[in-house]
Amino acid sequence: MEPGTTKNDRGRTVYLDDEMLDMLKKLLSQRRLDTPYVFLRDGTPIKGFRKAWDSACIEAGLCEVLKDEQGNPVVVKDKKGNEKVVKVSTKLFHDLRRTAIRDLVRSGVPETVCMAISGHRTRSVFQRYDIASDRDLMEATEKRKAYTEGQEQSVTGKVSGKVIPFQQKEANQSAG
Repeated sequence: MEPGTTKNDRGRTVYLDDEMLDMLKKLLSQRRLDTPYVFLRDGTPIKGFRKAWDSACIEAGLCEVLKDEQGNPVVVKDKKGNEKVVKVSTKLFHDLRRTAIRDLVRSGVPETVCMAISGHRTRSVFQRYDIASDRDLMEATEKRKAYTEGQEQSVTGKVSGKVIPFQQKEANQSAG
């Protein structure tokens, strides 16, 4: 990404996996050359995608029913006059950034590399995205358990070799 095109105006290199590269090549082959825009709807540039994002999330089940002050579902009529319960997306597009960062960290990528990919310049801001989940906490408990069991085995396990008793020098003997 070229300098000046990112939020912090710094350029950075992004490597793509084969699936993403194939997807972008397909988009490029279908691109219209009479416009500088990549994403079009009926030949018109898409100015925003929030409605489409929300609709996709709702269709995927990533939503909840909107409720009024009394806790009752909000119901509206569609264009045909049919009553319909209002649903709202529970996911923000920006949530994908957090997911990507968490996946990189959990897969063992060093934090400095994760920060270079995500464009974070400070560790404090980066850590806002790398949040411990319940799963992380459960895994930590299992790892601690495995570690302590390993420690107990090394202490109580059979020791091979000869034990040599420790002998103290007499206090009046000179060290020489």
